[in-house]
Amino acid sequence: MSDKLTLAAEKRTEFGKGAARRARAAHKIPAVIYGHGSDPVHILLPGHDTMMALKHSNALLTIELDGSSETAIAKDVQVEPVRRIIEHVDLLLVKKGEKITVDVPVHVVGESFAGTIHVVEHATVQILAEATHLPESLEVSIEGLEEGARVYARDIELPKGSELVTDADAAVVVISVPRGAGAEEEEAEAAAAEAPAEADAE
Repeated sequence: MSDKLTLAAEKRTEFGKGAARRARAAHKIPAVIYGHGSDPVHILLPGHDTMMALKHSNALLTIELDGSSETAIAKDVQVEPVRRIIEHVDLLLVKKGEKITVDVPVHVVGESFAGTIHVVEHATVQILAEATHLPESLEVSIEGLEEGARVYARDIELPKGSELVTDADAAVVVISVPRGAGAEEEEAEAAAAEAPAEADAE
């Protein structure tokens, strides 16, 4: 996603759990922005706008602070597990032409062979890519794949100029046949067929 999303930040002057709770009560999210050898800067981000921006994986953000702006991406987002509230964001400064390592979500498309299901073994794939042209997701096609088929990391088409960091031999998606009622019935029939044979032997 190359379109920049702008967030108006303010310097954070209070710290600790109490200050963080007050910030969130005021619909602001504590964050830190760092990178390029500069000292980390603690900031507050607008809650709703930040939440909407972070719905996009690897979104390119313009952080406006004290009359200047910086380009960054979210490297770590801490979410409260029950209410799913964003508690803190780590922002990494980036610039055009710079390559960074990011995790990109896998998006499965297509339908595997009738009667089969797909299992996603790796929900994300790690790549090295140009910081201002990071993909939001990577498509993995399973169209027509039969039982036992595997899509490996090396099979995924990457954006131009990107490099795979994840092990190339890592299975990302596996096609299988679910063990449902049909399989249970076959096992029951096999057991019933063996029972008379055992009785005759006695």
